[in-house]
Amino acid sequence: MGKKDYSNYTKEELIKEVESLKKQKTYGLVWEEDKTKENFDYYINWDGIKNKELFKETEHKFPVIKEIDKEIKTASTSDYNIIIEGDNYHSLAVLNFTHAKSIDIIYIDPPYNTGSKDWRYNNDYVQKEDNYRHSKWLSFMEKRLKLSKNLLKKNGVLICTIDENEHSTLGILLQEIFFNYEIVCVTIVHNPGGIQGNNFSYCHEYAYFVYPSNGTYISKLKRENIQPTPLRDWGKESSKRTSAKNCFYPILVKENKIIGFGDVSIDSFHPKSSNIKISAGVIEVYPVDKKGIERKWRFSRQSVEGIQDELTTNEINGEITILREKENYRWKTVWTDTKYNANVYGTKLLGNILKTKFPFPKSLYAVEDCLRAVIHPKNATILDFFAGSGTTGHAVLNLNQEDGGNRKFILCTNNENDICTEVTYPRIKKVIQGYVGINDKKNYAGMKTNLKYYKTDFVDSKGTDKNKRKLVNESTDMICIKESAFEKVIDKEGFKIFKNDHIYLGIIFDEDSIADFVKESKKINNKFNVYIFSLDASVPEDEFKEIKDKVTLCPIPEVILQVYRRVFKND
Repeated sequence: MGKKDYSNYTKEELIKEVESLKKQKTYGLVWEEDKTKENFDYYINWDGIKNKELFKETEHKFPVIKEIDKEIKTASTSDYNIIIEGDNYHSLAVLNFTHAKSIDIIYIDPPYNTGSKDWRYNNDYVQKEDNYRHSKWLSFMEKRLKLSKNLLKKNGVLICTIDENEHSTLGILLQEIFFNYEIVCVTIVHNPGGIQGNNFSYCHEYAYFVYPSNGTYISKLKRENIQPTPLRDWGKESSKRTSAKNCFYPILVKENKIIGFGDVSIDSFHPKSSNIKISAGVIEVYPVDKKGIERKWRFSRQSVEGIQDELTTNEINGEITILREKENYRWKTVWTDTKYNANVYGTKLLGNILKTKFPFPKSLYAVEDCLRAVIHPKNATILDFFAGSGTTGHAVLNLNQEDGGNRKFILCTNNENDICTEVTYPRIKKVIQGYVGINDKKNYAGMKTNLKYYKTDFVDSKGTDKNKRKLVNESTDMICIKESAFEKVIDKEGFKIFKNDHIYLGIIFDEDSIADFVKESKKINNKFNVYIFSLDASVPEDEFKEIKDKVTLCPIPEVILQVYRRVFKND
């Protein structure tokens, strides 16, 4: 059927047509956008907003970020992980300048909108009885997902966890925003005991994996845990081991490599722990759990000898885990493993690092496996803009420790209830620097990596020359992040020079300082990316002719404003 031509309709006919259309069923995702405006919407299309007097503090503002003196440096590399404190809407806007098309994986765990004071919208908790509860959540998520989509590389992957409250609406929202992507929902059993609902006891949540529809993005390698299975506990009496004696034996490990298998008769000693050191640095790993209860291996001694080349080790919390690598094994869409238990490996694990009552942290190992499931390089950049307690950052560092990778994380969170300053940052700091467990009193070694901490701020967005200069003056940290150049070489009033392991970065704040910058840069035998203040989109190339072969010039604030015009729709 062709489109109707309404040009010749009378007023009465048009009214009748509108009334008819309103009666039709609407398929797809529809919500009350006009009645669920977020305060931060008033950064967008300001001139079309009514009741401006209610939002004067937000009129004509652009976000920037400023470094806070909380740097951690334990590695000699010039690379840094990043924490940004502030509303993630503003952080994502900044990242659209610094990291456009640069993120390998986005992992997020957004508010689940349970109606139990777990999420604020416009500074108010969203109650379960709120008629616009789902519309508010959709408005909130739509803007952030759209901004985050701009950050993904061409082959980047989004992972978004959710529970039953918004599972279905999130699926449709993802289909609308990522219409040319494949979307797969994985069920993860994270609470084996279940949380009682009105009719069912919920023991699982969901993780949406969103990736381009062409190509392979999910890994084929899964490590199968063959640690002592909890399905068989025959206690301390040796006579109870006779029926499965072939599954009770030590695996010999030296320098985290499996070198063989030992024999144990049913009358031999009973080990009190899973790891017993013997001569020449060899450790006997027994199927004994952390409580000292004897279990059994999943495979018999005879079977495991034939798959030794497939076995590897992993050390978690001082316990050596034996793993089996199975090639050509695809991840299933239902994940069940004791390590996904959010109470044990989320709440209790976090409580061993910090004295905190942070609600419902994710299982560290569930997040690790979500990242493992995605094919990505070992130097990937991983973003979490609902960072919460910092589990994603912890998981990234663990993966690096496991395989020698150099992945970097970016964590964004607000500071509601001091979450960023009292939970996210302290947790990451302890993981990097090492700590003694609060409950188990074990020593946890630190990791070689670096971290910088930033906080969002704002500058006036009206296009005056004064505001442009102010934006440039406040943009240093954003430019350093974009170029990943943090080591300060020269710090003068008119210009600054930074460097990393590969390039030098120049930031020139006024044209009068160009000559001095050129003079200093001639002394440095390296390439430069130079950002220079300009009231328009031009750069004075003639003034750099002496070093034209070693510099790439960019006008500021224009390169930033181009991004903000698109993000905030002010053009």
